[in-house]
Amino acid sequence: MARLVGLFKGKTVIGVFKQGWNEIPEIIATTALAVFGLGLGVVGLYNYYSKDGDNRRYKVDYIVYRPDDPRAAKVKNDGKGL
Repeated sequence: MARLVGLFKGKTVIGVFKQGWNEIPEIIATTALAVFGLGLGVVGLYNYYSKDGDNRRYKVDYIVYRPDDPRAAKVKNDGKGL
């Protein structure tokens, strides 16, 4: 850790970024794209679970809910009642 601190001593984050862009631009660019992709993945997962994305219409396993169960209101009806 001491070598890493000594390497960046007296440099700002912007300065280290500029030096990295000049020396290894492909690594810096792919790192930026990876961070951007991870951000999109986090936002996508948040939206999926906040909007009840796991509520699939056609499931392999069936679950029977009582009418007074709060999860019963979230079940999607495909209009083909029994």
